Amino acid sequence: MPPQHEVAHLAHVELRTPVPEESLEFCTSYLGLTETGSAGSSVFLHAWDDYEQITVKLTAHATSGVGRTSLRAASPEALERRVKEIQASGRGVGWADGDPGYGPVYIFTDPDGHEFGIYYETQWYSPPAGQVPSLKNQAQAYPAHGVPVRRLDHVNYLGAEVVPNRDYLVGTLGAMVTEQIVLDDGTTAGSWTTFTNHIAFAVDSREGILRAADLALDHGVFIETGPHKHAIQQTFFLYVYEPGGNRIELCNAGARLVLAPDWRPLNWTEAERAKGQAWGLRTIESFHTHGTPPVA
Repeated sequence: MPPQHEVAHLAHVELRTPVPEESLEFCTSYLGLTETGSAGSSVFLHAWDDYEQITVKLTAHATSGVGRTSLRAASPEALERRVKEIQASGRGVGWADGDPGYGPVYIFTDPDGHEFGIYYETQWYSPPAGQVPSLKNQAQAYPAHGVPVRRLDHVNYLGAEVVPNRDYLVGTLGAMVTEQIVLDDGTTAGSWTTFTNHIAFAVDSREGILRAADLALDHGVFIETGPHKHAIQQTFFLYVYEPGGNRIELCNAGARLVLAPDWRPLNWTEAERAKGQAWGLRTIESFHTHGTPPVA
């Protein structure tokens, strides 16, 4: 039986960019993230309702792409158990110091080489003067500019093979498979797990997605597609590119939550996926051809 509830949640993600100043402007002015510090070639950014210090680590790099994706363990004991499993899988890299705001992190990779880190020790976000919220159960005052995004929602990865990566997350970390695309020949072409070619941020409502589209027009942000409604996960969404070339999804925070411990994966057939989104335009071709970092 795969371990359950040993990973608390997706914590933060490193986004690499060849144009760091432009990407930082996108993150702060358009997305509404708050800059909280820097170290070396990286800048740390915070979404207004994230209880932790870091939501995005923006790093100057030769190419675009996602660097390390960080997960928070449910307890020190859960962290110890997951690290043992990762080490036994042969995919462990080792311990490293965490960035400002969280403690030691164990680094590992999935079968396709995507880098992950798992940790437990963390420092809760303390807003500076002028950003203290009126509601004490909110991490930061609601930003008066940008979209603004509330939290990191999910990360999607392109992979050479779906099944080995899916099974690794399930067997080693206890992820639950929620929905999949299964082709007519039985090949699994896509798999969604309870913690997951883009990073996505949640906004408060569908109206927030429409606001994001209007702001993209004013900020000169490239809209790839949307707003539409996904069939898978049922999110109302907008896809844009940040200046470094990374695809960013904005989705409504009121989308489906899978809470059933005995959830059975839903399989979408090739014919069903050929219909595209639940409604709106069909899936744009670039969604299947544009990924970061660029590869031959």
